[in-house]
Amino acid sequence: MDRVNSIPVIVLAGFLGSGKTTALNHLLGNRGGTRIGVVVNDFGSIEVDAMSVAGQVGDSMVSLGGGCLCCAVDGSELDAYLEKLADPVHRIDVIVIEASGLAEPQEMVRMLVANENPAVRYGGMVHVVDAAEFDATRARHPETDRHLAVADLVVLNKTDRIDAAERTRIETALAELCAPGIPVVGADHGRIDPELLFDRRPWTETRGQLSFEDLLAQAHDHHDHDHDGDHTGHIHAAYASTEFVSEQALGPRRFIEFLDRRPSGLYRIKGSVYFGVPGHEERYEVHAVGRFLRFAPHPWGRGEARLTQLVLIGSGTDGPALLRELESCREPEPWRGTPESMWGVLRYVHRPSASASEQDPDPDPDADPEDF
Repeated sequence: MDRVNSIPVIVLAGFLGSGKTTALNHLLGNRGGTRIGVVVNDFGSIEVDAMSVAGQVGDSMVSLGGGCLCCAVDGSELDAYLEKLADPVHRIDVIVIEASGLAEPQEMVRMLVANENPAVRYGGMVHVVDAAEFDATRARHPETDRHLAVADLVVLNKTDRIDAAERTRIETALAELCAPGIPVVGADHGRIDPELLFDRRPWTETRGQLSFEDLLAQAHDHHDHDHDGDHTGHIHAAYASTEFVSEQALGPRRFIEFLDRRPSGLYRIKGSVYFGVPGHEERYEVHAVGRFLRFAPHPWGRGEARLTQLVLIGSGTDGPALLRELESCREPEPWRGTPESMWGVLRYVHRPSASASEQDPDPDPDADPEDF
């Protein structure tokens, strides 16, 4: 397997009580048909006991049913279990690591960036913050500020427990603690839309067999009916999706400039881009979570149309304005492009032949998380 088709590994960080395990259970219960690999410290934190587990898959590895696998590991075992989860026999689509107790988030980012296994790739770090205990957590754990500095996306959880003024104060503080432009997603009970982190496959499996997703989905549906009434409070209502398609190539420099100035409310960008620059005529898959950004070149399929197709997911964003900016990235004569024009894009393409130190700097609290 090469890096183009490798499995993204998302780090889910946050201090005890922030709600990251609740968020993880929510992702598992609302994953659609996506097959998720989970790495945690303790099976007890995942809602396994409420259902019939399908059985042991390997040492400290449990099948959660419906395509989910869970590993209980310590930091020294991380590489080994990532390799197990990435085995094609499991057909895993995405791996989520609950970082608490495994390692410092910065160290985990470093390990994933430096990982030489071509079957997996770093997919960004999401930090869960307890809105109701924000000041107390920073007082008890001064390292919080350092962790937030390397986050690609911040989930401000338990917003139902604070008023609007307090939320504004915390969001202002987070803007100062995080790298410029890091988006902050508000949530209660860890209910973050999985589409902000990974693609959900269409649900095709038969329900009603007490799978992990069946039971969690039932619990979430019950909670939503109890609290949302007319469903206007569903998590999807908070986000807007903007789609952009262009048969004309995009100028690589203009597109990178668009990405550099993307608004903080733009949580995720996915799709593929056609630049058409000589020597770089491939289809460039783009994946952005918060400020984390990666490109991966793919060959075009036989007869496949050369075009750009993007989906932008955010909250409070101006869809028409985003489309106008993307339209201004169009390049009518891509064949005139020089190799130098692609340098900005190639900075975010994984280079398996390069060492970790050559292609990614050490995590630094003052560095731009896009550099990881």
